Amino acid sequence: MISSTRFKYKLVALITVFSVAVSGAFASVNEEHAPHAAGKHEEHAAGGHEEKKGFNAKEVILGHVKDAHDWHLLSVGDLHVTLPLPVIIYNENRGLSVFSSSRFHHGHEAYDGYRLVNAHYLEEKGLSAKEHIDGSIIAVDAAGNPTGEKIYDLSLTKNITAMLLGAILLVVIMLKVAKSYRIRGHRQAPKGLQSLLEPVIIFIRDEVVKPNIPGIKADKYVPFILTIFFFILIMNLLGLLPGAANVTGNIAVTAALALISFVVMMWSTNKHFWGHIFNPPVPGGVKVILAPVELIGVITKPVSLMIRLFANMLAGHIIILSIISLVFIFGSLNKVAGYGFLPITIAFNIVMMLLEVLVAFIQAFIFANLTAVFIGQAMEHQHDEHHH
Repeated sequence: MISSTRFKYKLVALITVFSVAVSGAFASVNEEHAPHAAGKHEEHAAGGHEEKKGFNAKEVILGHVKDAHDWHLLSVGDLHVTLPLPVIIYNENRGLSVFSSSRFHHGHEAYDGYRLVNAHYLEEKGLSAKEHIDGSIIAVDAAGNPTGEKIYDLSLTKNITAMLLGAILLVVIMLKVAKSYRIRGHRQAPKGLQSLLEPVIIFIRDEVVKPNIPGIKADKYVPFILTIFFFILIMNLLGLLPGAANVTGNIAVTAALALISFVVMMWSTNKHFWGHIFNPPVPGGVKVILAPVELIGVITKPVSLMIRLFANMLAGHIIILSIISLVFIFGSLNKVAGYGFLPITIAFNIVMMLLEVLVAFIQAFIFANLTAVFIGQAMEHQHDEHHH
């Protein structure tokens, strides 16, 4: 009973810290826009009109869920805690350039012939957002205009850094569990981290891998499926921490994970699988229609893995940030309304954070389970052939 109460206190404390941190970040965004809004107000007041710039929820939410070349941790008043990340650019004409992202001064200055594209830069130069992606790095001349040079951005962005940290954490956890097995053996009852992860590992092995992948080959795929499951789970959970990166809410990351699963699935195929795809056991006239359908089915499998994980995790982050934004939207209309809506926001965020923790586990399980299913389907035809 005492441990359950302590867990509840810790959970409420974590959610409260998250709300305060994100609220501080939103407050800093309002402060950044304040001078610009004041300038507009003075201009229109001189002409007999007034215009008040409100809270831009879309800009703030997208700024928190997308990737970046620096890692904004939190904002408290005028204090902004940001971790600059290394920028690595390869230019075919000038070679390799390595420097800190702080040289860009949040996209307001160029450095070494390169510029970080943002809304301020696009508006200043009158450029189209379709031609220049917000958050990307381009080559510029002395006047700051795009040169059109082809460059390769190899920088360690926020998502890449978070993935490296997650991978290191995964390796450390698994090495610690493996060490516990070596010290305690299989005959003694597990303790600590080993007792926490052992039921999960056994469940993935016995309920996910072995029922879906036929024969003795199932054991060979257990490490891969476990790696997929725990890596996605760690990234999902880390993404819920204050100031963390939204890694699995980035479609490029989920596309890479889906591609890895697809490569393993294709590696597991054989001539029986491809014979069933291009020469299905149906009448000749139907083969012409069914063969393309079967081939499309193979391609859509990794696409479904990619979109499902990306959409669910991104949607959760957007909903949480949208609920928090309501405080500032109401506050921009009336300060009393903003403070009055604050308890409702906290209550909704507690529910959403609990739901997101559940979704983090479910999405990791679904991705691992479907990967095992697809691998088993790729081997199924060979199994059926030998069976018959």
